[in-house]
Amino acid sequence: MSITCGIDWAENHHDVALVDEAGKLVAKRRIGDDAEGFRQLLTMLIEAGDSPENPIPVAVETARGLLFAGLRATGRKVYSINPMAVARYRERYRVARAKSDHADAMALANILRTDADVHRPLPADSELAQVISVLARAQQDAVWNRAQLNNQLRSHLKQYFPAALAAFQVRGIGLDSREARTVLAAAPEPTAAAQLTRVKLRSLLRKSGRQRNIDTWAERLRTLFRNDYLHQLPLVEQAMGRQTVALVAQLDAACRAADDLAEAASEAFAQHPDAEVFNSFPGIGPLTGARVLGEIGDDRSRFRDARALKAYAGAAPITVASGKSHAVHHRRVKNQRLAAAGYVWIFGALPSPQVKEHYDRRRARGDRHTAAMRHVFNRLLGCLHHCLITGQNFDPAKAFPALAPATA
Repeated sequence: MSITCGIDWAENHHDVALVDEAGKLVAKRRIGDDAEGFRQLLTMLIEAGDSPENPIPVAVETARGLLFAGLRATGRKVYSINPMAVARYRERYRVARAKSDHADAMALANILRTDADVHRPLPADSELAQVISVLARAQQDAVWNRAQLNNQLRSHLKQYFPAALAAFQVRGIGLDSREARTVLAAAPEPTAAAQLTRVKLRSLLRKSGRQRNIDTWAERLRTLFRNDYLHQLPLVEQAMGRQTVALVAQLDAACRAADDLAEAASEAFAQHPDAEVFNSFPGIGPLTGARVLGEIGDDRSRFRDARALKAYAGAAPITVASGKSHAVHHRRVKNQRLAAAGYVWIFGALPSPQVKEHYDRRRARGDRHTAAMRHVFNRLLGCLHHCLITGQNFDPAKAFPALAPATA
């Protein structure tokens, strides 16, 4: 008798349902989100015939948390089913849109019973690959948080301190730079900034870590801060300065978090056996390599072929055809983190002659910039999949063979 398990996840408890090959309920139970609940789950599975040789597969909606980590540690197949797919399966049995936690657990178990072949189990990534994934995602979140805080600070300064925008929004320097954060923390108001002397400005720039052109920068900042600008009322200006101090403190913490996590992710990536293959590709540095590896993992059976990896990353187009209509679009449903890392990857790879030639060729055919970048990403992902499977490094001559001369 074949048994499948479905678990409806909640914050404090989980509903478990076991069904047989005919769809009949074998066992059900609500367990807690703790060690005792996990032991109860394992007992249920053992009583239903679970064994190391034939573990019962489990379907869940949310692939996170300690319960999920414990299930993966048992070595069984765990399927993460998209909640939208579960909703469609639920409508196969009831059209009144009735819903309960137990019914959702039953639906998950029946999905494995009837359609396990069309769903992919979660990859069996190594522990090091999971470490890289955690650190790379955390660093990416910190970068996004830093950008959001930077935009908030820019919008805030525009309301009362335009001299700060003129001083720090220049090429190579932004509001999230160490110089900007140090100066704004010391002088968050236009009046206070205008009173900074050359000696004080030089001291602040050295404190920020700047080592070159300190005198030039100090004179430039002093001139900009003392220019004529519109001002808010004095008390309002002071209040807005207090808000700037708070925003700068948050931005400073986000910048330090992004830097620390980048260093940790790069160190973990350097220890992985696949790092040599990733580093052989143009445009991939330690951090970008960690982001890509963290999203695709190191389980070679995760993707059936290169096309599956390209679809997962959003690099492969999708065809919509019905009747006489036929259209090809770029994918919107994809791994957004991998797609974001891919854009950084390709942007860094453009100085490579072969990559630039391929990009220019796509542009000459009428592709827009984003479409050409996506096409290059598609090509390099196929090469990456092949190199990881075969264990060889990237060879630009094979990846971008020269165009055959046109015959007369």
